[in-house]
Amino acid sequence: MYEIKAVGARQIFDSRGNPTVECVIKTGFGRFKASVPSGASTGTREAVELRDGGKEFNGLGVSRAVQNVNEILSVVVKGRDCRRQKEIDSLLVKEDGTPNKSKLGANALLSVSLAAAKAGAAAENMELYDYISELSSRNPLMPVPALNIINGGKHAGNSLDFQEYQVLPVGFKSFKEAFSAGVEVFHQLKKNLEKNYGRSAINVGDEGGFAPQLRKVEEPIDEILKAVESVGYAKEMVIGLDVAASSFFMGGKYLIEKKSLGIVSMLEEYETLLKYYPIASIEDPFAESDYHAWEEIVKKLGKRVQILADDLTVSQEALVAEAIRRNRANALLLKVNQVGTLTEALESAALAHNSNWNVQVSHRSGETNGTFIADLAVGIGCGQIKSGAPCRGERLAKYNRLLEIEESSGALFAGRKAFKPK
Repeated sequence: MYEIKAVGARQIFDSRGNPTVECVIKTGFGRFKASVPSGASTGTREAVELRDGGKEFNGLGVSRAVQNVNEILSVVVKGRDCRRQKEIDSLLVKEDGTPNKSKLGANALLSVSLAAAKAGAAAENMELYDYISELSSRNPLMPVPALNIINGGKHAGNSLDFQEYQVLPVGFKSFKEAFSAGVEVFHQLKKNLEKNYGRSAINVGDEGGFAPQLRKVEEPIDEILKAVESVGYAKEMVIGLDVAASSFFMGGKYLIEKKSLGIVSMLEEYETLLKYYPIASIEDPFAESDYHAWEEIVKKLGKRVQILADDLTVSQEALVAEAIRRNRANALLLKVNQVGTLTEALESAALAHNSNWNVQVSHRSGETNGTFIADLAVGIGCGQIKSGAPCRGERLAKYNRLLEIEESSGALFAGRKAFKPK
């Protein structure tokens, strides 16, 4: 009764109106759907997202990936026990046969992998987060939300070089309290920006954060902290940054505010920010290939702040292992579509956890209304999730699912410990 009876895929559309893949797995006890997100700011070593090319949808169609699910991967997993996640994912990877999923597409593989996990959880009569908890051998934990409330870089049409400015509500007893406080800050920030910069300042970027025409690195932090203080949470909240430094790395230099900075100058910028602001996390402070710079920032600042690797590691176990060995970060950003199957993502997270790294589960800028990453974050007990601002339906879907999980599970909230470097 646990066998996969049918597998089908279709083209749907993500939060940017671009095509993506949705897979449906049928068993004797139900139908289980999963969809795949897409990033704008991407690492060069991510698993390949198969697109059609050509004129239709500006080349972003996914009919080939859909076809690969319907004609190839469906045959591979049909008849398999949906409870055997590792076996199913291994078959998917083997069928593709390339190191970066370029033959069939990571988007094709992931849609099947995630749908199979949902079917497996239902087969065991378990909530998805509990099922993932068993797969990962980790205790469930409610995560601190990293709320990206001011957008810059590739996620917004403004002049900010840094991509994300996050408020981290760490000083609360529950996810519900933390998220509610974050929502209050978001709305206070909206009032402040509209009053001081006009209505255009409250336009939002891809991830729901505001995109005001600010220019200096410090200005968004100042605005966020003013909002935090106005609503009375100065002691309960800290700041997170996603620098996305690869996006402004040119000719061996970092082009910020029309200045060309080397490694030493960039390190001084971060040290100054830490001196004056309550920053707990810095994601992608240097370009993905600027290895020496990563090693230097960990040496200088790694005991004071979370150095979060995204483009450096792209959720790939081998790259995570290399970064750990070289001491290039102390935390992993986990995006399942960067690697292509749930099992591979869990293996990367396990390696990070076992090496005393923090882990943050993350959405992508092009999202669907799927809530899988909410259950993933709770299930692997990482204590951190990044799913954008408390704005836009595809972002709120994840946060609302977390509220539901907390209410039904009674899982503890990670709080301040989540962002402490280990």
